[in-house]
Amino acid sequence: MSVLDWCVLFGTLLAIVSYGVYKSRGAKNIDGYLLGNQSLPWYSVCLSVMATQASAITFLSAPGLAYSSGMSFVQFYFGLPLAMIVLCITFVPIFHRLKVYTAYEYLEQRFDLNTRVLTAILFLIQRGLSTGITIYAPAIILSTILDINTVYTTLFIGIIVVCYTVYGGTKAVSYTQMLQMSIIFLGLFAAGYVVVSLLPGDIGFVKAISIAGKMGRASAIDFKFDWNNQYTVWSGLIGGFFLQLSYFGTDQSQVGRYLTGSSISQSRLGLLMNGLVKIPMQFLILLIGVLVFTFYQYTKPPIFFNSFELNKLEASNYKPQLEAIYERYDAAFAAKQEQLNQLNRALDAGDEASINAQRKQLQLADLETRSLKKEATDLMLKNDRNADVNDNNYIFLSFVTRYLPQGLIGLLIAIIFLASMGSTASALNSLASTSVIDVYKRLIKKDGSDSQYLSASRWATIFWGVICIAMALYASKIGNLIEAVNILGSYVYGTVLGIFLVAFYVKRVGGKSVFFGALIAELLVCITGYFEVIAYLWLNVLGCFLVILFSLLVEMLRPKPVIKP
Repeated sequence: MSVLDWCVLFGTLLAIVSYGVYKSRGAKNIDGYLLGNQSLPWYSVCLSVMATQASAITFLSAPGLAYSSGMSFVQFYFGLPLAMIVLCITFVPIFHRLKVYTAYEYLEQRFDLNTRVLTAILFLIQRGLSTGITIYAPAIILSTILDINTVYTTLFIGIIVVCYTVYGGTKAVSYTQMLQMSIIFLGLFAAGYVVVSLLPGDIGFVKAISIAGKMGRASAIDFKFDWNNQYTVWSGLIGGFFLQLSYFGTDQSQVGRYLTGSSISQSRLGLLMNGLVKIPMQFLILLIGVLVFTFYQYTKPPIFFNSFELNKLEASNYKPQLEAIYERYDAAFAAKQEQLNQLNRALDAGDEASINAQRKQLQLADLETRSLKKEATDLMLKNDRNADVNDNNYIFLSFVTRYLPQGLIGLLIAIIFLASMGSTASALNSLASTSVIDVYKRLIKKDGSDSQYLSASRWATIFWGVICIAMALYASKIGNLIEAVNILGSYVYGTVLGIFLVAFYVKRVGGKSVFFGALIAELLVCITGYFEVIAYLWLNVLGCFLVILFSLLVEMLRPKPVIKP
C-alpha cells in the first residue's frame, strides 16, 4: 500500500477508537459497562445491531462467495424482516420490562437455574468459537499486505480488540459502531463504482451482470424446494427465519445491543430498520463480488489469491512445476478471452442460439482454469501439508490492494478492520456479561459489590479474548468464513430458540422437562449436522421443534406429585 493508504487506514481507525473511548468514559458501574445505562436512541441501536452482525467476515468472504458460486447467499437473509417483527412484538417488551442484563436471566424466572445455565453455556460455546473466526478475518488483511504468517497478525489484532473492549464496555462498542456503519456504506458504494469503471469501455454495468449471469454467477433466487440445497427461497424464509429469530432474540451479542435502547419503542424501531436495510446491504456486497468476477474475465487473475501461500510455493523446490502450470494457465486464459469476445458479439446481436453456444464454451474454459488452480493447490500441499489452500477469503482483498486507487484502498481496509472491531467487541462484551451475570454472580459470588462485578466483567472479557484468539489461530482450516460462522450457529440457535418459545408460549411445561428436552434435541441436531442429513439452515428449524416436542413429551411422562388430602 502507498503512504496515503496507510495514513487513511490508521487515521480512520484512530478517529473511531478515540471517539468510542471518549463517549464511554462514564462507564464506572456494571450497568454502564454492560448496558450503556440504557440511554441510546433508535438509530444507534440499529447501526450497532447491523455492525455486530456485519463483521469483517461479511466484507471479505461474501464477495468471494459470490465470485465463486454466485449470489444465492442473499436468500439466507429473507427471513430477517419477519424475525424482526416477531422480536418487536414478543422478546423486546419482555426483556425491557424485566430489566435484565442478559436474555438468560428470564429463563430462571420462568423455569429454573439449570435451564438458565444450560442456555448460557450453549451461547458461550457457540459465540466463543464464532468470535475467534471474526478475529481471524482482519488478520488475513495484515498477512496479505505485510506478507507474513497469519499467526502473528491474528495475535496482534486479537490483543488490540480485547484491550479496547476491556476499557470501554458496551457504550464504546455502540458509539463506534454508529460511525463504522456510515463509513462502511460510503466505502461499499465507492468500491462498486470503481469496479465498473475498471471494466473495458464497451462493458457497462448491465452487460457485466449479464456476462456473470451466463457463467452462473448472477442468479440470486431459487424457488425449488430441496432439503440439501443450502440457499433457496424456502430455506431462507423458513430456516433463515428461525436462525435470525434465535440469533437476535437469544444471542446475547445482539440482545445486549438493543437492550441499550432508551425505551421499548427505540429498541423496536432500531430492530425494524435493521430488518429493512440488511438485505439491500448484503445484496450490494454480493453484487460487488459478481462485478469483481466479471472484471477478472477481462483481466487475468492470479492463479491463487492468497499471495503468502503462492510466494511460499514459488520459493520452494516445486517452482519448475509451478512455472509449467503458469504457462498452461496463460494459454487457458487467452482461450477464454476469445470465447468471451464471441459471447460479447452474440449479446450485442441478440442472437440467443449463439449466446447459448458461447456460454457453454465459456463455462468449459472456466472449468479448465479451475483445474489448473487445483493442480497449483495440490503442489502447495506437497510443499507444506499445513498450507491454506482455500483462497475464497482473499479474492476481494486481492482485488482491492491491486486495482483500487490510492486512498480508497486504505479506506476499504479500514472498513474491514472497523467491522471486525465492532462485531468482535460486541461478542466479547456479551460473553463477559453472560459469564458474570448468569454464572459468576448467580453461582459463585451472589452478594458481591457493584465494583466487584465490574472488575469481574473486565477479567471475563480478557478470559474470553484469550479463548477467541486461540480459536482464531485455527480458523484457517475451516474454509469460507461467512458460511462457517452460520453453520456453527445453526448447531445451537434452534435449540436455544426452542427453549425461549416454550418459556413464552407453553406454560404447562416446567423446568426439568425443558432442560432434558433441550439436551435430547441438541444431541440429535449435532448428529444430523455431522452426517449432513439436511442443509445447515434447516438445523435451526429442527432444533426448535425438537425442543418443543421433547419438552412436551417429558412433561407428559414425568410422574406427577401426589397431593395428600
